[in-house]
Amino acid sequence: MLRSLPLLASSDLKTTWAFYERLGFTSKGAPHEEWDYLICEYDGGELHFAGPVLGERTPGSAFVYADDLDAVHAAWTAAAGGEGRFTPVQRTNFGMRMFTLHDPDGNEIRVGWPPR
Repeated sequence: MLRSLPLLASSDLKTTWAFYERLGFTSKGAPHEEWDYLICEYDGGELHFAGPVLGERTPGSAFVYADDLDAVHAAWTAAAGGEGRFTPVQRTNFGMRMFTLHDPDGNEIRVGWPPR
């Protein structure tokens, strides 16, 4: 079994955690204050964030699958409180429906369904 987890940039893990917590994520692992590292989970999927202790990092990107894409988009856009940018749910030319979230640190989270 192969499992991959994105490692994304955070300029301030407290702020990053506050944003993702509003979206409905739960914190996993050690407290981010202890390790300057954040692991957050939503419906079985994880996003990992490295804080500034590792040095300046550029924003990253990740692709995640969500089987109830419309519900995730509605919940996240409602909870974001004006932070982050969301594209509308769209059908792609490669057969998926998807949307993109750009978080306050500039990370790009693409969310789509169905998986290939």
